[in-house]
Amino acid sequence: MLFKIAFRNILRNRRRSAMTLLAIAVGSMSIVLFGEFVAFVRAGIETNAVQKVGHLTVFHKGYFDYGAGNPAAFGIDHYQDVIRLIEEDPQLGPAVNVVTPTIALTGIAGNFDLDASKTFLGAGYVPAARERMRRWDEHGVSTRRANEDPGLRDGDETVGVVGVGLARVLGLCEPLKIANCPPRPTPTAPTAPPATAVAGELPSLAPEDAAPAADTGAPRVELLAATAGGAPNVMSLRVARAEQQGVRELDENAVIMHFGLAQKLLYGRGERKADAIVIQLHRTEDIPRASARLAALFAAHHLDGSLEIRDFADREPFYRQAVGMFSAIFLFISLIMGVIVLFTVVNTMGMSVVERTAEIGTARAMGLQRAGVRRLFVGEGALLGGLGATIGVALAQLVAVLFNRSGATWTPPGQAAPIPLQVLASGRPGLLAGVWLLLLIVATLAAVVPANRAARLKVVDALRHV
Repeated sequence: MLFKIAFRNILRNRRRSAMTLLAIAVGSMSIVLFGEFVAFVRAGIETNAVQKVGHLTVFHKGYFDYGAGNPAAFGIDHYQDVIRLIEEDPQLGPAVNVVTPTIALTGIAGNFDLDASKTFLGAGYVPAARERMRRWDEHGVSTRRANEDPGLRDGDETVGVVGVGLARVLGLCEPLKIANCPPRPTPTAPTAPPATAVAGELPSLAPEDAAPAADTGAPRVELLAATAGGAPNVMSLRVARAEQQGVRELDENAVIMHFGLAQKLLYGRGERKADAIVIQLHRTEDIPRASARLAALFAAHHLDGSLEIRDFADREPFYRQAVGMFSAIFLFISLIMGVIVLFTVVNTMGMSVVERTAEIGTARAMGLQRAGVRRLFVGEGALLGGLGATIGVALAQLVAVLFNRSGATWTPPGQAAPIPLQVLASGRPGLLAGVWLLLLIVATLAAVVPANRAARLKVVDALRHV
């Protein structure tokens, strides 16, 4: 009966009630749409990070903090045994999508046909494992094309990929058919020894047992790095393609190579290790359980003193920064919309109290208690909030579906090319229910002040009100 009377009172001034419902609906629609956009951004950033570095990474203790200065000194001994331990574990194995060794190294890349050289940041992968990692798409937001050339070959260690910026610096624009590449300027006279002299010295540094790169027409660069023992080492790399990295500094330094070539370059003829063991799970939500199980396995096999575990958020700090920024913006927008709804309902209910003062006095004279008056107006506010939030949530889902079909694109942080701009309109029942409940509570609380004022009216004064 309370809500029936409240509904009839809402219909008494339909224009004002419609404007109030519209304000609540617009507020809820805005919060839902931006929340779904934030969910899309978070899923996209997470997908990019997991495709690149997996969910969990096993390092030799100390590598994460100090390995960048000397990666060879923090290699994992007998890494094949550790991988086998993870794959064969009955609890961890079913949750794992990929477990693979990787190597990170630095050095100098040179194209001495053009007297060009540049420092590089190298990464060595097992090609098949890297390809499986790049196909991970738990949230359905990956933009990677199925027919895209991975650049690496399982059967050919001499093939690799470089960043577009590094390819430009090394003069590989024409061989790799890189679009919008500016012409290479004529350099000024060098003050240091000419690069041709270095070019003549580098081949002599290459190991005698290194297999020469096959001549397939692909451009070739020479990679110079220091081995674990400190000796210089040179390997040839045939560049299959140039790949945008999304960040200019990385784009001008990235070299992605076969894991075997990276081992030869970093360890030479010594014992070949892995810098890290990357573990990609089927589901991100399994990270805590998998991490705990890994720690238990290492402790049981007395490896906990030499190995440590890091998740992808530790390796990709940009993930936490971006998620934190968008979450803060979402909370700010939600706060603004909540305040708008609050004052809209306060104004509507206040005007309703003024217009119905005489009715309140009559009801009180007939025996209605103050609590009953208070419940009546609070019920009207709750009904306005519930109806407006329901309309807004429904409109948000409709707008989301239409927007996702519009073909809009954007270039998110960490991406090099435009991708489809969407909102995650499905699979977010918690967001919809949370927004609906939030606005219902805000509208209900907004009605408390006018309801209290109505309940405190003196019966005689209310009956004399004109």
